[in-house]
Amino acid sequence: MHRTFAAAILIALAAFSAPARINAAPLPEKPQIAADAPAHRSYNKEIECLTAAVYFEARGEPVRGQNMVAQVVLNRVESRFYPDSVCDVVYQNAHRRNSCQFSFACDDLPDEFSERAAHAMARKIAVFAFNCDDECKASRGEIAQSTHYHADYVVPFWSKKLRKTGKVGSHIFYYTASM
Repeated sequence: MHRTFAAAILIALAAFSAPARINAAPLPEKPQIAADAPAHRSYNKEIECLTAAVYFEARGEPVRGQNMVAQVVLNRVESRFYPDSVCDVVYQNAHRRNSCQFSFACDDLPDEFSERAAHAMARKIAVFAFNCDDECKASRGEIAQSTHYHADYVVPFWSKKLRKTGKVGSHIFYYTASM
């Protein structure tokens, strides 16, 4: 069960079990939002999701490899073929066992940050990657264009269809121009 879902359940239970206020003020009406209004996302939530991806997908990898995993997530956010937020990219298809974009999101294991130092490093990497501009990205070379990666001990069907951009640690990175 994902933490956000569990937190929502706890909040709902607390709300229903709390005694009702006798003179509670009415709730304000929900503001109307134009359909073309920009979506504002929480920076902290985006960093939290990117941290989780780096931690669970690459915490045992060299720092450069962890950076590249973060960059893959961000490259997907920029692609019209993927959702437009970090959290939506990271947890895309998380409800489908072994069919999600990042294996930790659908492996039915609790997402617990049990290694403090690795979690702190993953967060630093997430913040750095999230704030990396085009010049910063260009300094990383061709591998910074990557939209896909996999561990070197598996050979996914899609790997032969994409252009290999490099290998860092045990991860092999790929790019496709159509993404």
